[in-house]
This record gives sequence, C-alpha cells and structure tokens, in this order.
Amino acid sequence: MTERTGGPVDTAGASNTERPRSKILLVDDRPDNLMALEAILASLDQDLVTASSGEEALKRLLVDDFAVILLDVQMPGMDGFETAHRIKQRGRTRDTPIIFLTAIDREPHHAFRGYAVGAVDYIAKPFDPWLLRAKVSVFVELFEKNERLAELAHQRVRDFDLITEVAERLIALDVLLDGAATSNEETLAAAGAEVRGLVARLRPFARSAGGSTE
Repeated sequence: MTERTGGPVDTAGASNTERPRSKILLVDDRPDNLMALEAILASLDQDLVTASSGEEALKRLLVDDFAVILLDVQMPGMDGFETAHRIKQRGRTRDTPIIFLTAIDREPHHAFRGYAVGAVDYIAKPFDPWLLRAKVSVFVELFEKNERLAELAHQRVRDFDLITEVAERLIALDVLLDGAATSNEETLAAAGAEVRGLVARLRPFARSAGGSTE
C-alpha cells in the first residue's frame, strides 16, 4: 500500500495555514490500474492512498478517514463486494462513499449487488476519466464541508462550556463579596485578579476595536 500526494507542491507559497488535503483510497490488485487512477486523479490535489487487496484496504481504514473509496470488484481472495460489505459493517467507515470500478459485464444484477452492499456508484471499465474525476470531486467537496461543520459544532460546544464556567465563577465571586462583612484590601485584590483572569479568557469573543472597517 502506498500514499501519494496528488499535484505539484509549491514550496514557495507554502504556509502554516495551507488547506489540509482529503484522502482518497484506491483499491485494485493490478498495479497498472492503480497507476492509471493516480494519473487521472492527480489534478484534484488530494492524498491518493493505494491498496492492492481488500484486506489491505480494511487495514488502512482502521487508521485514516477517507473522502471516498474507489474499489475494484474483481480481486483475488476478498473481492470488492465482500470488502464493501465489511466496510459498511464498521461504525467508523459506514458512511464512507464507495464507487465500484469493474471490468465485468454490464448485466443489471452486478450493479444491483454493488448498490446492495452500500456503493454510491458503479462505473464499468473502460471509464471516462473526466466523468470519474468529476464524481470523485463531488464526494471530496461533501467530505470537506462535513468536516468543517463538525469542527464548527465542536467549537460551539467549547465556547458554551467556557461561557458557562465564567458565569459560574462570576456568581461565586459575587457571593464571596456580598458575604464579606467588610471588604478588606486582600479580598478586593483577589476579586480583581479573578475578574482580570475572566476578562482575558473572554477576550477572544470580543470584537477588536482596531479591526477593519470594510
């Protein structure tokens, strides 16, 4: 199994904020077919990961998340149908889209079997490179949008937890000051330090006074 990065790397324009590439899993027992798929998909500028068997693909799926899987139907040992069935049985990979690539005849029952095990598409070889690239691109875009939505949801949860913690500490501080018969300098100094700490934690939520006016 190999992993290659699609497209040329522009080191001059590289930065710490470079968009992370999505991973695409290519599964075929023939090296020439894998090379052809890599050549077709290189322009998408994603990480192309290859596996030469169903067993190899399942191992790769244990450690990485993929935007889409291109899976050959005819392979020795575990064929594409059985591989897809096992992929769909796993919670982590159940929703990963699978596109079957096959050189066998185009009888309807072959396509039906592919859809029955969870494939989202079924393409017969030889296939149109432009069509394949377009379909893969759609699933990559969907994967990246879902990743951004998941990160946004996680950030919202973190923000809510922080605001809840700050509110609880302010209430405790108010009780402390209200319960003090006389607020001595030490109590006021401690309260001031607590407030400054809370303000620092909330600062990222405030709009910058010197921000752009555009």
